[in-house]
Amino acid sequence: MRVALFLTCVNDTLYPDTGRAVLKLLTRLGVEVDFPMAQTCCGQAHYNTGYRHEAEPLARHFSDVFGEYEAIVTPSGSCGAMVRELYPRMGERARAEGRGDTLAATLAPVVPKTYELTEFLVDVLGVTDVGAYYPHKVTYHPTCHGLRGLGLADRPRRLLQAVKGLELAELPGAEECCGFGGTFALKNPDVSAAMGTDKVRNAESTGAEVLCAADNSCLMHIGGTMTRLRTGMRPVHIAEILASTEEEPAV
Repeated sequence: MRVALFLTCVNDTLYPDTGRAVLKLLTRLGVEVDFPMAQTCCGQAHYNTGYRHEAEPLARHFSDVFGEYEAIVTPSGSCGAMVRELYPRMGERARAEGRGDTLAATLAPVVPKTYELTEFLVDVLGVTDVGAYYPHKVTYHPTCHGLRGLGLADRPRRLLQAVKGLELAELPGAEECCGFGGTFALKNPDVSAAMGTDKVRNAESTGAEVLCAADNSCLMHIGGTMTRLRTGMRPVHIAEILASTEEEPAV
């Protein structure tokens, strides 16, 4: 199977190790992975701050870059939700504004074949045991876009439960937002910080060494809070856990 890795802006700029982990993991599972060099932002930042029309060229470019692949895999629930949920809305809105069906037709091919990493593993490849080894106590935070937008449900947990050596601890208040929300953290810093503190304190109560999630934007916010509170916990993307093996263990 030939798939494209959509790394996303945050990962490309700040968390390249997550992209390397996805490549290592999928290659180990027999998937041929391409990284289209022409990929850019999917337009989420623009769309979510009210610049709908400015997001449209980015969405068109996304379709041009990724349209030929059998599947598009991303280690980001928020960017995956942008394509799956909001691209169709962009097309519908353009039609309602009298601009025809061109945008909807351009974006339609990429919508159904864009997958967040864990749903690609479970739903498309049909695996939960990916041969991973990670001898640490871990608690899992389901991010808002993954949980509510994509409906990832227990897919990430099923993958974590199959990791050799990993002890999975239940996170109190798991479904509560961490407080990041993109520009929400900038527009409402006090509320955002309080929500982040609640999330980290709940994580601390589990006794876990690592807090895991499927989206580095949320982990960036949570990790910053952990540093300020001097918890000693580490935020780790689920891809890096699943890519870890006994022969090549992650730190």
